[in-house]
Amino acid sequence: MKNLLVADDDPHIRTLLKHFLTVEGYHVIEAKDGSEAILKLKNQFIDLAILDVMMPGVDGFELCAHIRENYDIPIILLTARQQLTDKEQGYLQGTDDYLTKPFEAEELLFRIRALFRRYSVVSSDKIRLKRLVIDRKNYELTDGDAVILLPLKEFELLAQLAEYPGRLFSRDDLIRLVWGSDYDGDERTVDVHIKRLRQRFSDYQDDFTIRTVRGIGYKLEVTSL
Repeated sequence: MKNLLVADDDPHIRTLLKHFLTVEGYHVIEAKDGSEAILKLKNQFIDLAILDVMMPGVDGFELCAHIRENYDIPIILLTARQQLTDKEQGYLQGTDDYLTKPFEAEELLFRIRALFRRYSVVSSDKIRLKRLVIDRKNYELTDGDAVILLPLKEFELLAQLAEYPGRLFSRDDLIRLVWGSDYDGDERTVDVHIKRLRQRFSDYQDDFTIRTVRGIGYKLEVTSL
């Protein structure tokens, strides 16, 4: 289930969108202003953000710029403003789409689906685990601007688990997918590498955990707060 952040100071808009989008199969996380939205982004895994422009304190434009600087997720701005200059500012701050109030909930749904299709193509080589981004194409793991160096097999093992969060992989599966079907070693290799990953990322337990399913194998779970 994808998590959608709805940041709007109008409780009626939040209630309407939460009801409609929940029925459509999304999990909606609400924020009454930009400051609360920043906290929700920090503490929860968000797949897409829907932001009202006119919010007290941190407005939608500022929040949009913050998200674009720190996260790789789609953004939709909602606003009562129709001036071209306001739309220009929104796109300059990094929004992907712009919807003017009043709007039809179905139109918002169409735009959400279109953005997820677009991002699934662009980001197919990148996997996000809250603060961490795994770039499979460039074999790079980053936390913000910091690059985390991993031995190749540890990187590939983490990426394999992270690509399918919640999916259980047997040790045989992981040997075949990471080391190859012609690997001559035994299953203990997987256990050793999992142990090393847990040690390396012990400070990231608020982001993800690697669970052991006794007698079968492992699965990675994104932590939800």
